[in-house]
Amino acid sequence: MSMKESFSQAQKWMAEFSQKSPDKMRAFQEMAETIEKEEGESLNKKTKELIAVALSIARDCEWCIAFHVKDALNAGATEEEILEAAWMAILMGGGPALMHAGLVLDALKEFRG
Repeated sequence: MSMKESFSQAQKWMAEFSQKSPDKMRAFQEMAETIEKEEGESLNKKTKELIAVALSIARDCEWCIAFHVKDALNAGATEEEILEAAWMAILMGGGPALMHAGLVLDALKEFRG
């Protein structure tokens, strides 16, 4: 599955959860918006997305990798910054994290252009 397909699949699942469990999904989305906001916070959106990239690798979540690499790029992160975040996850997670970080390379190729 390509990273764009993973991203689309994640969006599809979120839409379906919104239909089947609207109150819970709304609460989850409100929590995400509150945590991701920039104003009045110590970390900007780009930094938060770089952290999310690293955590996505550490948690072995290809859909999260697709989502957060795309969002990191949209927040102004460079390829080098995204790869540095990936390497922090690899440092903490070893070989399995290195394999999941390969999905970051795929996502960069697909979402950069």
